[in-house]
Amino acid sequence: MNAEQQYIDLFSQTEAMICQHSTEVMNTPRATAFADFERLGFPTRKQEKYKYTDVSKFFEPDYGLNLNRLDIPVNPYEVFKCDVPNMSTSLYFVVNDAFYNKALPAPHLPDGVIFGSLKEMAEKHPELVKKYYGKLADTSKDGVTAFNTTFAQDGVLLYVPKNVALERPIQLVNILRGDVNFLVNRRVLIVLEDGAQARMLVCDHAIDAVNFLATQVIEVFVGENAVFDLYELEETHTSTVRISNMYVRQEANSNVLLNGMTLHNGTSRNTTEVLLAGEGAEINLCGMAIADKNQHVDNNTSIDHAVPNCTSNELFKYVLDDQSVGAFAGLVLVRPDAQHTSSQQTNRNLCATREARMYTQPQLEIYADDVKCSHGATVGQLDENALFYMRQRGIPAREARLLLMFAFVNEVIDTIRLDALKDRLHLLVEKRFRGELNKCQGCAICK
Repeated sequence: MNAEQQYIDLFSQTEAMICQHSTEVMNTPRATAFADFERLGFPTRKQEKYKYTDVSKFFEPDYGLNLNRLDIPVNPYEVFKCDVPNMSTSLYFVVNDAFYNKALPAPHLPDGVIFGSLKEMAEKHPELVKKYYGKLADTSKDGVTAFNTTFAQDGVLLYVPKNVALERPIQLVNILRGDVNFLVNRRVLIVLEDGAQARMLVCDHAIDAVNFLATQVIEVFVGENAVFDLYELEETHTSTVRISNMYVRQEANSNVLLNGMTLHNGTSRNTTEVLLAGEGAEINLCGMAIADKNQHVDNNTSIDHAVPNCTSNELFKYVLDDQSVGAFAGLVLVRPDAQHTSSQQTNRNLCATREARMYTQPQLEIYADDVKCSHGATVGQLDENALFYMRQRGIPAREARLLLMFAFVNEVIDTIRLDALKDRLHLLVEKRFRGELNKCQGCAICK
């Protein structure tokens, strides 16, 4: 039996159970998503977009799924102490793919802001969720998105009404928990109305030493003059596979910062698609990956300049050690009417050993004539002259190597617009290079 068939059979047998434990808004697109999944199947390397990661093979093993939504025996508020020094956050948890709502903290959210279980909020605010859910994540174009939409039963909703600003960042901790090899399907819906402002930090952790496969679909709607920061930190273990698809739509004069950081993982495949749909919109898309052993990190990005006078800045950096593999493919599309576009894309990569492999594919498609666009990519090793210079001044070889690697990724960390988080990341990256983050030990970012 191929990987697709086992899930086709599973859905056919359990569709009623899946729908029973979800909500009408999430159930409505299931049939279409399932038909798309049957047609598309899981992506393979034969597809240009997935040529660096064979996603389909990760779905072949037999995983457990919690389709009956049984309680997971963990209280994350007792297990995880997530309080980043000097940064007061509103803290929430997702356990596997269910929002944890049994012991919610005291609310610190302004009136009108909605945050919580996507399933519950869709029942309380069906018209709001229906307006946005599944509108960016097109199941007809991607097999993983179709699969996720078919099986997702819960998730997270963030809604910020017009001209409301969240003073506290929202911190969402995704916990993978299981006694057997486990598959989870997470869903996130984020809506900022015109003039709204919010910042969100998402941390991925695994607390059991089993094989985890996590699919994730994130939809982000950012209204006119809205400002949104989303920071994602992955720090799991080498038996974890994460496949995440993020879709972003920005209206006029909106400002978005996306920063995805992989500190420890097994295999990660991240897709980010941004549509600049209103004039004056600006996207800052950043990423950093530190990998060793046989870890694999693949980032695929697309920025669509659909209208004039928009700005995109893209920066991704990788440090690869041992036999790790990195991949980056970034497309910037400037459509014929998108005059006065400003776009810069940079990918810099450091291979610390000859066995490490990096694949990079920066792409520009420009159909307008009055634009300022540039892109570049480099793959290299540690600067031997710099190492020699530092050794001559009494710095030990290992310490000199660590300092050079830390300086290399520092540029990505400095894009963070939360000083407390930026300081914490500097410390965590240093610990990662020193081998002190070999496995997830709770919410290490907050310790």
